[in-house]
Formats: sequence, structure tokens, C-alpha cells
Amino acid sequence: MLNVENVLEDLIKCNTIKDEENEKILGYIENILNSIGFKTEKRDKFLIMSNKEETSLGFLGHTDTVEFTDGWKYEKFALTKVEDKIYGLGVCDMKSGIAAIISAISQTDFRNFNKGMKLYFTYDEEIGFAGIKEVINYEKKFPQMMIIGEPTNNEIIVGSKGLMEYKISFKGIKTHSSNPQKGKNAIMSAISFINELNIFYQNKIKNNLDNNFEIPYTTMNIGKINGGSAVNSVPDSCEFLVDFRTINKAEEQKIIKELEELEEKYQAKVEELNRLSPFLNEIETYNKTCNFITEASFLENDRIILGAGPITAHEVNEYITSESLYKLVEQYKELIKRYCK
Repeated sequence: MLNVENVLEDLIKCNTIKDEENEKILGYIENILNSIGFKTEKRDKFLIMSNKEETSLGFLGHTDTVEFTDGWKYEKFALTKVEDKIYGLGVCDMKSGIAAIISAISQTDFRNFNKGMKLYFTYDEEIGFAGIKEVINYEKKFPQMMIIGEPTNNEIIVGSKGLMEYKISFKGIKTHSSNPQKGKNAIMSAISFINELNIFYQNKIKNNLDNNFEIPYTTMNIGKINGGSAVNSVPDSCEFLVDFRTINKAEEQKIIKELEELEEKYQAKVEELNRLSPFLNEIETYNKTCNFITEASFLENDRIILGAGPITAHEVNEYITSESLYKLVEQYKELIKRYCK
């Protein structure tokens, strides 16, 4: 039986910012799981392992972390325990989930079960989701139920909003600001586009509700705008970034149609950066959902998101409580028993 804190300590020692020590952390995970009866099915920048031919439960976790910012009081690449709090970069997001599943597996006698588990460890979750995309391209069939070990403060989450991200660009004609009628102002085109998009959003999207979500409507955010070169020049280029967190596929289609119409009207270029549909599993009494995106959104089978807490992902002095960590091990053991019996 593997102590979860010891495993977590070893994982935190690996600097996986931008997957820097990806090979090191995958080697550690592979060796420790080999020692408790799991075989390697595929190892590249990602790792897939299983313990039986027929698997009914899967676990998915990313090994990379965000970059740290100034203000850390504790060592980033070491486990520091102060009373009930465990500090370290990635301890919450999401090396605690990986440590807990390894510990839970080591405490489970799969000889008593008919079916086994399949484990997926990905990279590049924090930046571009390249790891999960590569796993999906490789894997032919996932287990029917998947656990995604992102931090949830030990609450089982069964649904997530969708994500639509766009870059919208405009071309103008540059001229001196003293004679603007000779040019075409790309920033003004962007402003008009945004105004129409916002009117559409307020009238056709925001009032449609799904109370399964904490924020029960599709949200829209203009996150960045850039254009022009000088106060005395009519700008010949402008672009902005917008995202929508959607509640259903019908809303997705409305947004796509509106963007197509506005693209033609304003002679803009609309580039889709990401599109992930919302999901909601009906699993007995569980009904909690989240507004953020995880690798769960890339899957199509039954899935739950369950990890440690409190949720301090991406924060200075990131931490979880030891109580939450040990509780997570027990939660994972119960799920293994339930789905592999």
C-alpha cells in the first residue's frame, strides 16, 4: 500500500511547467504502477496503462502545471506541510488527483473484481490541450466511466459548460487622422461588430436558462482588443478575442450563425480558436456542474470530475488539506469498487 502523501511529494519534485520534466514524471508513474500490476499500453509524451483486458473505469489526469508567480512563501518543488495544509506547485491542480488514484489502486485487490482500470496521463493541459487531443486520436475506446482528477473540493461534478473562443480581425485603410474620410477605420468596424454582437447576445442568448449550471445562462466576454498604431493615424487593422461559455448545443448554433452574418456584413475574418460542447451526465443523485473547462469536455462517454480541495489552482502558495487528500483516496476506492466489481 502506497502512502498518498509520499507519492504526492515525489510528483511535486518534478518540474512540469510547460512539461519541462515530462519524461521524468511519466517514468516515475510508470514504474510505480508497473510494481502494482499495471502494464504500459502506450508511452509517448502521454502515458496509458491498464491492469486487465476488460476495463470499466478510467482515470484521466494531466501532469503539467502552470508557471508560478511572485509571492510564494514555500518551496514550489517540494511538499511542505503546515498543520493540515499541504503546499507545493501543482499540489491542487492536479498532482493530488494523480497521487490519490495511485494510492487508491495500491490499496485495492483487483482479484476480487471482474473488470479492471485504464489510466491516462496527459501533458499540455494548462496551455493548449495537446495531450488529451493526442490521446483521443490514439485511443479507440475509453472505459464507459471516466474520472477526471481536477480539484473539486471532494465534490462530484457531472457536467460542464461548453466553450467557444474566437479571434475576429478587421482590415482598414490607413491615412492621416486630419482627413479620416480618405481611410477606413478598422477599430470602428470592430466596435460596430461588437455592439451588434452584444445586442444579439442580450436579446437572443442571455435570457435562455439552464438551472443545472450555477450561472444558468451562456456568458460572453470580450477578453482582448488590439488595433491601430498612433493617435493621429486612421487604423488599418484591429482584432479582438471573444469567448462564450455555453449551456447547450442550440446556443452554439445560434452564435455560429450570428458570427457568420456579422463576418459578411463587416468584411471581417472570424477564426474559431476552440469549440467544446457542454455536457451533463445523469448519474443518480449527483447534479453539481462547473463553469470551467477540463479535459472531461473532450470525452463523449460518462464522466465525473473529482479531486481534492480547497480549490487553489493557479494561486500563489497553492495548497490542499491533508484531510481532503485522504478523503479523496477513499472516494476513489469506492468508485473503483463500484465500477470494477
